[in-house]
Amino acid sequence: MEDYADDINEVLKRALSGDITHIISVGTDISSSQKALELAERHDFISSTVGFHPHNADETDTIKIEELKRLAAGSKKVVAWGEIGLDFYRHYSHVKNQIEIFELQLDTALELKLPVIIHDREAHDEILKIVGKRGHGSRIGVIHCFSGDYKLAMSFIELGWYISIPGTVTYKNALNVQEVAAKIPIERLLIETDAPFLSPFPFRGKRNEPFFIRHTAEKIARLRDMDLDQLAVNTSLNAKTLFGLP
Repeated sequence: MEDYADDINEVLKRALSGDITHIISVGTDISSSQKALELAERHDFISSTVGFHPHNADETDTIKIEELKRLAAGSKKVVAWGEIGLDFYRHYSHVKNQIEIFELQLDTALELKLPVIIHDREAHDEILKIVGKRGHGSRIGVIHCFSGDYKLAMSFIELGWYISIPGTVTYKNALNVQEVAAKIPIERLLIETDAPFLSPFPFRGKRNEPFFIRHTAEKIARLRDMDLDQLAVNTSLNAKTLFGLP
């Protein structure tokens, strides 16, 4: 994203200095998917995704999805389809279009045997219904920046999904997310930045970056009463399993 236009190399250096071993750069439309792939192709420790964010659903059609499909099929650096999903909070795109484009992308990801990264904002019931129709699979994908409660998290997990916890878990009043991070099975837990958004405390309100993931991990380790290094091993293994990383 443009937030990193001036210092992307410094951001990546800080990540590596902070024991980050792999980064996934996420696409939200054709342009950002192409840029994510270009970044991944320049660095061995970066992979990428392709996808149309629900905010872009009104401008998306089957022709554009086919373009992303060709991009994904043409590179082993693309490890997932996403960020896709539903956003009933901002309503930047019509609900009907969001649902149609979401389902088309789920079908495309299945065809390509790629896991998916799902954006779910104020659309819990609809997303659960849509993914529930598709059954259970070992590499279905992840509900990213999870914002629901523990019961919802377990409903997704029972369908085979992973739950990803962002920096919001460090916020004082984020009790639902903290309960989810503390209680879900460790083998279904991922952590993420959602950079440049959702910086963890003590960087809340500032631009997020991969280096800050340690603060999120430290908070989750405390919530689970476990060693930070063991949490890192578990969540890294989960990410490698889901995304087929080296």
